[in-house]
Amino acid sequence: MEKLKSFIWKLRECQIANWLEDWLKTITFYEIAVGMKATLMHLVHYKPVTLQYPHEKPTLSDNYRGMLALLRYDDGTEKYVGCDLCEAACPSRVISVISAEVPGEPTKRYAREYYMDMTRCLFCGMCVQACPVDALGMTREYEWSVYDKRGLLLNKQQLLAIGDLAFPIREKRLEFQHPNVAFFNVAVHNHPLKEF
Repeated sequence: MEKLKSFIWKLRECQIANWLEDWLKTITFYEIAVGMKATLMHLVHYKPVTLQYPHEKPTLSDNYRGMLALLRYDDGTEKYVGCDLCEAACPSRVISVISAEVPGEPTKRYAREYYMDMTRCLFCGMCVQACPVDALGMTREYEWSVYDKRGLLLNKQQLLAIGDLAFPIREKRLEFQHPNVAFFNVAVHNHPLKEF
């Protein structure tokens, strides 16, 4: 019986202690103080997250896909060969190409007209991957807001100008037949060397 009384007494002491602790926390606004501690710690160790956009530019990742551009070789000729693979690869039908043959060279083609409707572009990069000669490139340009949507219907000259700005270092044009190609080609015998 003594043990039961001592147990009940200890239980009442614990209840009173808990009630007193809760009462003190209520009077002193303990929970609010704990929340304010987190807020004050943030104010003391403040580091701004917001960029002042027009003056500060965000850092872009290396694989950022921005505005599309047509590229040129180092001699100024355009890389596009008129194969129309970019037009076929585009899932949203952004690209429209009219190809033609080079006069005097029926095996060579070029893009007579090249249009892109950038309002429909998904920036997926499938046209860039489909191009066999790397004539298309994705720039890091993202500031293309206009008041009229017709300003985002780009033609060949505009796309080449974007490429000239975004890719100032150009590749050299590859010569598809080296003068000594006949020397390495074992299937062709007595083939004269190509004259330059």
